[in-house]
Amino acid sequence: MSALDKMWVSFAGIGFLLISMGMIYLSRYKLNNGILKFLFALIAYILLILGFFIMVFTVFSGPTGGA
Repeated sequence: MSALDKMWVSFAGIGFLLISMGMIYLSRYKLNNGILKFLFALIAYILLILGFFIMVFTVFSGPTGGA
């Protein structure tokens, strides 16, 4: 994987983490509907886990060897 591709993958991981943070906040403090709260929380935690795995992949895949 090239360095540019790794950059875009890491941006996606950061985006997933930011979106999950906002959705968890909404589901805990702003929403009153139980089904909607559950849906937002479920999607948020899925994005949180995906963002975590993307960050772990990015960090442990090492440098790309470019100059």
